[in-house]
Amino acid sequence: MTVDNPQDALPHDALRRLFDAAVAAADPALAVPPHLPAPPVGRTVVIGAGKASAAMARAVEDNWDGDLSGLVVTRTGCAVACDRIEIVEAAHPVPDAAGLQAAQRILALAKGLSADDLLLALISGGGSALLTLPAAGLTLEDKQAVNSALLRSGATIGDMNCVRKHLSAIKGGRLATAASPARIVSLLISDVPGDDPAVIASGPTVADPTTTEDALGVIEKFAIDVPPAVADTLRSDAAETPKPGHPAFESTDTRIVARPQGSLEAAASKAEEMGWTPVILGDAIEGEARDVARQHATQAQESLGAMETGKPAKPPVVLLSGGEVTVTLKGKGRGGPNAEYLLALALALDGAAGIHSLACDTDGIDGSENNAGAVIGPETLARARDLGLDAAKYLADNDAYGYFEALGDLVVTGPTLTNVNDFRAILLSP
Repeated sequence: MTVDNPQDALPHDALRRLFDAAVAAADPALAVPPHLPAPPVGRTVVIGAGKASAAMARAVEDNWDGDLSGLVVTRTGCAVACDRIEIVEAAHPVPDAAGLQAAQRILALAKGLSADDLLLALISGGGSALLTLPAAGLTLEDKQAVNSALLRSGATIGDMNCVRKHLSAIKGGRLATAASPARIVSLLISDVPGDDPAVIASGPTVADPTTTEDALGVIEKFAIDVPPAVADTLRSDAAETPKPGHPAFESTDTRIVARPQGSLEAAASKAEEMGWTPVILGDAIEGEARDVARQHATQAQESLGAMETGKPAKPPVVLLSGGEVTVTLKGKGRGGPNAEYLLALALALDGAAGIHSLACDTDGIDGSENNAGAVIGPETLARARDLGLDAAKYLADNDAYGYFEALGDLVVTGPTLTNVNDFRAILLSP
């Protein structure tokens, strides 16, 4: 739907404009070029991993003078045509053989560099699963089992990547040690709360402050049943990652080119253009999706009540937030964290008037389904009941996708070729 005057748009169409603005702010074509380094005396080899890495590679090619070659691995469906940089597609979120083979080739490229050469690393969210290279003594099947268990556990991205780094031959700074003595410039699109380079895609080119003891603690905390070889590896000295102060990191330069806060600020600017008052709740919100939803429902209702009594914020108000909520899978349904957040939010609001919301993943993929997220409004629960849908049962079965699919309220964008994680907007219009 196209609307000339944004204030005349339907709430869900208008919320979608905010999401589109957030995604556009993290477009690699805009984010990458200002951060490109000067060409080296020797060769420039580009490597990369993540859902945005192919689009980042295209941005490098379009703005680079001189010699250039390399290999980037991205999620299936996220490839972008390049002329000098090879693009490989692999599975996400559970790794596959294509990702393993790409990681082997990337490691080999890094090992062939000299002090005159530049390794340009293009890293974005999703890179941890895509850049999979099991540590000695482990198999791809071991990594797949651990990865699947972590995804079901409700662990944060920091916890998951702590484990992944210690089971890898390439992540957790090991790619940097392989490339030494070459200069390494890493361009990162952050999809993690706090924008920690060591967490983004499990930090293949940066020092790792976490330990094998930390990784074992995550396994214990979330009661993850790991293959025997994985437990043995995590108890071995060989699993420890290179730490800050390691000489391999003396020639590294890490630059975050796009981050969640920038996308929230872009959405806030769009909201102001539309005559709304934006309030950014934070770009690093974590926690179980349904718990965060209940908290946001309380905030939304309190804010709406305050506006109705003439208190400070000028309506309509939109509450914006980012970060990464998680889901502990107990049911057999489908749906990612954004859809689950919205289903829980709808239940908590219970049809409250004047509140609409959108929650989407900026990569266009909510979990492993084909939607970016979904939308809700005051009528969501009533419409569902008319169709015989019990929201509480769908939530208990972790089937938010099925619920919103039946309502026709999924947001489907296809891959956006960037990734600054969750985007949530709650519109308050008394």
